[in-house]
Amino acid sequence: MKIFPAIDLYSGKAVRLFKGDYSKMTVYSENPLEVARDFEQKGAEFIHLVDLEGAKDGTTPNFETVKSIAENTRLFTEIGGGIRSIETVEKYLGAGVDRVILGTAAVENQDFLNAAVNKYGEKIAVGVDIKDGFVAVKGWTEASSYSCFDFCEKMRETGVKTLICTDISKDGAMQGTNRELYRELAEKFDIDIVASGGVSTLDDIKALKKLGLYGAIIGKAYYIGAIDLKEALEAAK
Repeated sequence: MKIFPAIDLYSGKAVRLFKGDYSKMTVYSENPLEVARDFEQKGAEFIHLVDLEGAKDGTTPNFETVKSIAENTRLFTEIGGGIRSIETVEKYLGAGVDRVILGTAAVENQDFLNAAVNKYGEKIAVGVDIKDGFVAVKGWTEASSYSCFDFCEKMRETGVKTLICTDISKDGAMQGTNRELYRELAEKFDIDIVASGGVSTLDDIKALKKLGLYGAIIGKAYYIGAIDLKEALEAAK
């Protein structure tokens, strides 16, 4: 299983939100590139980036920070947050990013999703942000009409190869991840599933690995020292 240490970006800084609440933000570093290099030194091969400002308004205010991480590390870099046009997809891929994650746009604009998947294939992932069983959009601020499983099936039919599934109720809460949700997803869908939200302990990582998941994202647990990245990488092997 692949481990994706995460950096959430806001105003060029590395931050974390509590349960997706922008009013409950903690700044962990003024220099996200330094954080990314630290991940690399500890043995990470992947990094998960989120532009929190972009997620709300569909822009790319943290583009230069993302570009600098893609250019100055050897990490497989994926970015989500506000990617709602082919031009933005191309802008990121052209800057050396390896995979872009569509969220709101994948829910609301099937034509764009089809065009992106047809053109870029595995370089396109979709974020499935789950709130009370339904898919949330616009930086987790609104609920869509799609149930989690119906939406995942639709993505599979569209040809999406990687889904990043976040249980919003667990995100940043340090109460463990939703193992039952990921067990169901792994059983139902022959697609690469990345678990996100609430990965708090090495036990979480071992449990997710046992479910056969493709990957797991580590955020707050790393920043507060609850998970040692080297140990997490070893446990996921």
